[in-house]
Amino acid sequence: MAPHALISGAGIAGPALAHQLTARGWKTTVVERFPQRRDEGQNVDIRGVAREVVRRMGIEDDVRAANTGEIGTRFVRADGSPAASFPVSESGETDGPTAEFEILRGELSRILVERTIDQTDYRFNTEIAAVTDHGDHITATLQDGTDIDADILVIAEGLRSRSRRFVTTEEVNDLGMYFAYITIPRREIDDQWWNWQHETNSRGVHLRPDNLGTIRAVLTFISDVRGLEELDQTAQTSILKRTFDDVGGAAPRILAEIDAGAPMYFSAVGQLSNRSWIKGRIALLGDAASCNATFGGAGTSLALIGGYVLAGELGDADDVPAALARYRRVMEPFVDDAPQVRAGVLRLANPRTRTGIRVLHAGARLAASRAVRTITAVTGKGLISIANSAPLPDYPDTDVRLP
Repeated sequence: MAPHALISGAGIAGPALAHQLTARGWKTTVVERFPQRRDEGQNVDIRGVAREVVRRMGIEDDVRAANTGEIGTRFVRADGSPAASFPVSESGETDGPTAEFEILRGELSRILVERTIDQTDYRFNTEIAAVTDHGDHITATLQDGTDIDADILVIAEGLRSRSRRFVTTEEVNDLGMYFAYITIPRREIDDQWWNWQHETNSRGVHLRPDNLGTIRAVLTFISDVRGLEELDQTAQTSILKRTFDDVGGAAPRILAEIDAGAPMYFSAVGQLSNRSWIKGRIALLGDAASCNATFGGAGTSLALIGGYVLAGELGDADDVPAALARYRRVMEPFVDDAPQVRAGVLRLANPRTRTGIRVLHAGARLAASRAVRTITAVTGKGLISIANSAPLPDYPDTDVRLP
């Protein structure tokens, strides 16, 4: 009988692991608390060793085809004039904010789910309520009352994972920065740059292209108040209006689209430095295991690398606990080298005053300036070097692909 993996989370890490395990002969079941695959989300990028993982999975062409078309990052003033620009290099080896493999989170999730939907049992609108580890297998009881027996349970959820409690009670470190992601109609004036407009009081207005004919807008701000991400959308909309009512440039356009009912997702920046990834036959994967910051794409690359390593170490599942221990050891250098975003660095990249913004823009025009390195660190883009800090392991049938 084929070994069975129960995976919680149908975003990116979960389907990526299902892809790799199914191709190696495993039976896979993915549970997701949302009623359907979530196609919302902003840009994520795939860098360094994670690009090799994508190639070995056989989805590189799909990822390229779904590229957002973003040609670089540009700091702009409220009147739209550029203050500094960071184009993507032709080699794709830039360590700047925009990667060669720039894709919407929802598009990457779609690719992975489509590649696994015929081989994996996806169960939406439910989640894991209880787990019993019998030593030689686990039994998970779902919220709908269903019991599932499996050789392993993998929690492949996000930073705010509800199921991480089955492994650890580690707390998320909130950094006091909020992001509102809004999808708005594209206009003729919109270009292919990530346009980042700095405003006083540590506020930011962003417009980014996508491959679906719309624009991905982002409003960011730093606050000493915690828990705003837990409010309902009406309250969050009110907060955004009060926070950005005096801002020009693209802000009025974005606020008008929010009023018109544009899709919006509101989140808080957080971190998780969790050393407890494994408990018996239960393992954590992706942001549920470790997260240096909930934006910037670094987590996506680490999720892809983690899915590849976990599947490779599990192999034919002769000794699951030993395989899980090896998975944690192999992933350690990738995770430990990830840049740790600090609250102080967030404030450096999002100045409070006009003078601070002018200094940041002036410094950003100098290619080797501290400002450039700060922005690179804050947006999580150091991953191209981190992901190359350790070699990607080779496993039997390394090029594991599905139709």
